[in-house]
Amino acid sequence: MARSSARSASPMPLPPRPRRTPGDVVKALLAVVALLALVLGVPFGLIQVGRPVPDGPPGEWLGSAIDAETLIRLLLLVVWIAWAQFTACVLVEVKAAVSGVGLPARVPGAGPSQLLARQLVAAVLLLGATAASFTPGLSGFGQQAPDTHRPTVAAAQQTPGGLVGGQQQAAADALARQAEQIARQADTGQAHQQGTKFYRIQPPEGRHHDSLWEIAQRHLDDGRRYKEIYALNKDRVQPDGSRLSEASLIRPGWIMEMPADAHGGELAETPGSNPELSKGQQRELDAYAKDGQGARDGQTGQGGHGAREQQRPAGRDGDTATGHFTVPAHHAHAAAEETAPSGTASPAPASHTPGLPEALLGAPLLAAGLLAALGRRRRAALWQAATAVAGRRRGMELPTPSGDEADVQDALFAGADPGAVRFLDQALRSLARSLAAEGRPLPLVYAAWLGADELHLQLAEPAGPPPAPWTQGEGETFWRLEGRELPAPTGTTDGTGEPSDEEPQAAPYPGLVSLGARDDARLLLNLEAVPGLVSLSGAPADRQAVLSSVAAELATNGWSDRMTVTLVGFGADLVPLAPSRLRPLDDVAALLDVMEAETASRRAGLGAAGADSVLTGRTGPARTAGWAAHLVLLAAEPDAGQAARLAELARDAARLGIGYLVGVGGDPLPGAAWEMEITSEGRLLAPLLGLELEAQLLPAPQHAAVARLFAAADAFGGGGGDDDPAGPAVAHRPPFLVDISEQGRPSVYARLVGRYELMGLDAPDDERGPLLREALALLLLHREGVHPRVLASALWPRGVGDDVREATVARLRDWLGTGEDGAPRLREDATGRLVLDASVVSDLDVLRSLYHEATSGRGADDRAVRGRLLTDALGLVRGPLLAERPAGRYGWLAHEIVDAQLPLLVADIGLALAAFHLERGRAPKAAEALERALVSAGTDERLWNELLRAVHATGDEARLRALAAEFARRSGARGLPPRTAALLDELLPGAAASGEAGTA
Repeated sequence: MARSSARSASPMPLPPRPRRTPGDVVKALLAVVALLALVLGVPFGLIQVGRPVPDGPPGEWLGSAIDAETLIRLLLLVVWIAWAQFTACVLVEVKAAVSGVGLPARVPGAGPSQLLARQLVAAVLLLGATAASFTPGLSGFGQQAPDTHRPTVAAAQQTPGGLVGGQQQAAADALARQAEQIARQADTGQAHQQGTKFYRIQPPEGRHHDSLWEIAQRHLDDGRRYKEIYALNKDRVQPDGSRLSEASLIRPGWIMEMPADAHGGELAETPGSNPELSKGQQRELDAYAKDGQGARDGQTGQGGHGAREQQRPAGRDGDTATGHFTVPAHHAHAAAEETAPSGTASPAPASHTPGLPEALLGAPLLAAGLLAALGRRRRAALWQAATAVAGRRRGMELPTPSGDEADVQDALFAGADPGAVRFLDQALRSLARSLAAEGRPLPLVYAAWLGADELHLQLAEPAGPPPAPWTQGEGETFWRLEGRELPAPTGTTDGTGEPSDEEPQAAPYPGLVSLGARDDARLLLNLEAVPGLVSLSGAPADRQAVLSSVAAELATNGWSDRMTVTLVGFGADLVPLAPSRLRPLDDVAALLDVMEAETASRRAGLGAAGADSVLTGRTGPARTAGWAAHLVLLAAEPDAGQAARLAELARDAARLGIGYLVGVGGDPLPGAAWEMEITSEGRLLAPLLGLELEAQLLPAPQHAAVARLFAAADAFGGGGGDDDPAGPAVAHRPPFLVDISEQGRPSVYARLVGRYELMGLDAPDDERGPLLREALALLLLHREGVHPRVLASALWPRGVGDDVREATVARLRDWLGTGEDGAPRLREDATGRLVLDASVVSDLDVLRSLYHEATSGRGADDRAVRGRLLTDALGLVRGPLLAERPAGRYGWLAHEIVDAQLPLLVADIGLALAAFHLERGRAPKAAEALERALVSAGTDERLWNELLRAVHATGDEARLRALAAEFARRSGARGLPPRTAALLDELLPGAAASGEAGTA
């Protein structure tokens, strides 16, 4: 359990509260009117009618004859008693809701009266939560930044009580939700005494699949109530023996218990008669109902689904881990709905798939950063290998990962959400640009909450209205941006890599890093803005997993520019992820020497620039000086003296753009502004500050596998001679070689180099054809096998349920059919990956096989054979990979290394064939081969230079000038590359200098 300190009351990231709709406010106002009428209006009206007991001695009127007046008095007495009972119910419900004790005490004989009171009180609490969200003073209390100009406020925030105001406000919403849940529990409890309603999942119709959201929409009138259905049925045994483990994973034939207020003709009820069901279906229904009743009887304290939702992990001392916040139980897969209210799906989180590490599947920003960085490293390695000195080249084939590296690579493909990274980066830079245009400084941001389709920034203090399209959140300290579609920035890069006339906007908050997720929102803490140290306690392995995740994301994220990340006591093997960012140090003593000098230097630099802080310097006139963040991650624990020196350095760190995250295993860290704990269950806790997350981790096995993936790319690009530590140069064998003889004709042949064409297969149906063709293309580019999760993430980047994925794989298997030996052409290997049969071949497979045979097989010793093989290989080149592909599909190609391999491979074939022809004095043939290679490798400078030489050898000066002009046109504003310009000066003296090449 996290400890409190003098600095523990520093502002802590709070999740944005759910918004209230106008309908909620109207319902709450009606409930207020109803309560006032029943509690105050009823007695006022009864008093006007008269007293229920007449004047005089009781014996006199009790012994009198019963007449109309006596009956009226008796009715008045009954109404008074009912009013008193209802008022008592209201008082009991209010006390229970405000104190948060759970289910309230029962008022004897109340029954429906107490249920009505409970529902009205819950609605009134909703109004209270709504009103609190529009009260700036309350929403901002306890969240102000330390400010030397306001000593009173700063002093108040240095006590643990400084957060109470902010926590109570957040608790108001939670209490309202709790009241709603209690009311529904009562409804459900009474319904079980009478009868329980059930729904059987229907089979898909066309491409439409049933989902919990749609079931809730049809039978509960609100799709958002799908969580109630999920909670009622979670982990219960279905008729087929499986269990519901994710809200998105439902199968036809499964039975779902429904809330008591469900309605519609498709529902069945038990006990009861359901003539539309067969005897077998009725038996399944009765068994499922009995299983559910046993589960409810086994719960303690509370019944029904509300008990599941209110259970929370406890701290070591038994305290609830969320402190003052009432947080619904974390559903590890709550964001996996197939459809959202807008009709789009959230990125699918990790399901429990054997072989793939859950840590990376559930870390979309970290996975996207690692995947992009690995792709850049591999492209650089390929280019280095392609341009290495002859005899040291390694060919065009990177070694195929296996074992843990293959699992980690698959998890990166399946878990990455590059769209979220682009959205976050564009949103932050556009905010900085807009504020700079208005002459306003950047606000100090402590944290960001990133949802499926929105971004919340939590400010240290109110900073006025945000610039459009940002809007005010639920308080003055929240700025909110909806939607991932942002307008293209003016005067900056447009996303295509083309240079702009204006200087790009610097990244305003490079220190933001993911710590974990709560519900469907991911928390990014701005380490650079913390007013002091951030301490992390827990078991050493768990602390290391958090620090490794933070280090890897800071090294590779896409929303930062220049940055220094110092790793103390760990992470030396992570340096290949970003050698320009990561700096390892062995111990705390070395760190203190470095940071004391840098802190003094930054203070002097800010003073000389006249800037208040690094943050203001990033957007002011001095931004070109570069106010790069410096973040320090310590796995090595400091001793008492070192801890005191660290605390002194961190005292002014936020102003200087320096952040510290320190792992501690013993005594509390002095000077810690925020204290967190990582549990063995993977929960990140700070209970006294109201923080509980499903932590983002990079455990030791995945840490090591990621490091090996990057090290392998570096070793490949290093060339590697006999004296090279990486080992001697090796021409890596392609992952799949085909029989290039006449006897090796495939049964299914696909053309991928150029326009996508298929031979040997019947065309799939029009509706699913494009999807199946895309899936086949992905499998053809990965002959080593594709994990089903990778296939699903490629075809549905926004996420999809396992049932849809399995159905698609089944259709693909049926479409591909079986080979001549009767074996299916699509099978699963021992690791569960989908693998194509050798009889299914692409032109890229043939191209690689021909090149391998020409350079490492028969063609290596026989020049004539080599020339014939290279000619055959170049004859397969018809254009870029998968040309003319439909818009909106094949987005996964952006992460594939093959888009870099193919141009280099084609260029090598063209250069080798041109050299073969030039040796025999056939310059026109050489030029023809080079022009054919340019169809797929049009930007390769080597091809253009050799083509200029080959055309010059033919003596055709006009064609030479035309080629020079074409290359100059393609080079655009960048101008001719230096080597090409020098070559033109040699072949056409003065042409490059006079600009003749550009105007010919």
